[in-house]
Amino acid sequence: MKYFWMLQFIRGRYSYNFCKMIPRVGKLLTSGTAKQYHPSVAPKIKAEPARGLVDEPVKLEITHLVPNQQITLHSQLLSEDNDWWMAYAHYVSDSEGSVRVSHDKSWGGTYTGQEPMGLIWSMKLAPDNRQGMRLRKKDITIPFSITVSVHNGWISSNFDKEAVLASVVLERFYMAPGTTRLEVRDGRVVGTLFLPPGPGPFPAVLDMWGGGGGLVEYRAALLASRGFAALALAYIGHKDVPPSSEVFEPKLSYFEEAFIALNNHPKVAKGRVALVGLSLGFTVALLMATELKNIHPKCVVCISGSHFNLLKDGNADLFVDENDHMDKIKFAEDGSMIWKYIPLPFPNDSKFFVKLDKIRCPLMIICGEDDQNWPAPESAVEIQNLMKIVGNDHLLTTISYPQTGHLIEPPYSPHFRVTRFKILSLNKIVNVLWGGTTKPHSDAQEDSWKRILAFLEKHLVIEHPAVIQSNL
Repeated sequence: MKYFWMLQFIRGRYSYNFCKMIPRVGKLLTSGTAKQYHPSVAPKIKAEPARGLVDEPVKLEITHLVPNQQITLHSQLLSEDNDWWMAYAHYVSDSEGSVRVSHDKSWGGTYTGQEPMGLIWSMKLAPDNRQGMRLRKKDITIPFSITVSVHNGWISSNFDKEAVLASVVLERFYMAPGTTRLEVRDGRVVGTLFLPPGPGPFPAVLDMWGGGGGLVEYRAALLASRGFAALALAYIGHKDVPPSSEVFEPKLSYFEEAFIALNNHPKVAKGRVALVGLSLGFTVALLMATELKNIHPKCVVCISGSHFNLLKDGNADLFVDENDHMDKIKFAEDGSMIWKYIPLPFPNDSKFFVKLDKIRCPLMIICGEDDQNWPAPESAVEIQNLMKIVGNDHLLTTISYPQTGHLIEPPYSPHFRVTRFKILSLNKIVNVLWGGTTKPHSDAQEDSWKRILAFLEKHLVIEHPAVIQSNL
């Protein structure tokens, strides 16, 4: 009996196929006769595209299997925090010895059913790794590298000890070829500007994340890969950003300066700038659209946040003392903190809220109905009611997703129900419950991204198509 290894390298796609060459006997056919299979060709896995943007679907096909063969597909990646993430699924080959992940059902694993991208969005931290971490891209100039392996039989653990029949490496980029990344230090403004390929000028987006702080670039990079100039703005928890007392002073001049700097960039279509904000960035975006008289955003996208104005006193710190809000904070069974009740019930005094009667541009609100971190769904209802009262609800688009949590990320990002979170004002790490259920949350991320791109294109674009093809 002879054994050999087969290695295949295809340009633009890395595919490693390993198979011990031993005779195999197929399952009994319906006729009751056994068919002998001589594996002259090793199992192969093909990915189309093997290199692509993170929001692009991938088609996986495994061929040269035995008909009706049970296999396990296992995906894994090593994060920049040095944690292993993984997913797996159980499939059965068809009568031709093939599995097509985009068409066939998974019978078990980290997801079930027909899920073309399940091996990515269902990823979890592998056993024996640090728990409570988030998978977030820090260096967006390099891709996520995800290895998808094929194993014989249905297995659920110890993948590293099982023989690999075939494997392929998927490279998932946030930056399309030709996208430019520029560090911004314009006066007090700190951020990173991403420009699409081409001479421009381009419609633009000022992109703001939440109270976790820092400079988060990956959504802005992906927006640029889809045709928008995008400035990822740092405004809290960054060494180069002014103190919070200056950033959140009543005039919000830091945010005004950022908008003007983006609007005046030579590669930006002047007057065609939108705001996108998540969590605390939601509130900041609303305040910019209603209180800053010198800027005129064409539209605003607000994700997982509230019109409840934490910043009314010029301070973004939710916690000044460890005992703050303890009467409102609840705890899940695993001890993770639920913050959504801190502002609830909403006070009757209008001074605690953004003045929604001042909204003069199209506004899209996206929320998860199982948001356990902040009262985003409750706020969405209140905003709709208030804008109807003042007569500008024709500007409002509200999208609410069942069984979806707080962290609504770009498509196919893993779902994080509970993670560690650093309270900047206390310099303390706690476990926070964000909410959501993996499958519906993933569906919400995919659907909301398409809607965001369409909304931005509708209100920003004249001659510049928002969706471009990446040629990775």
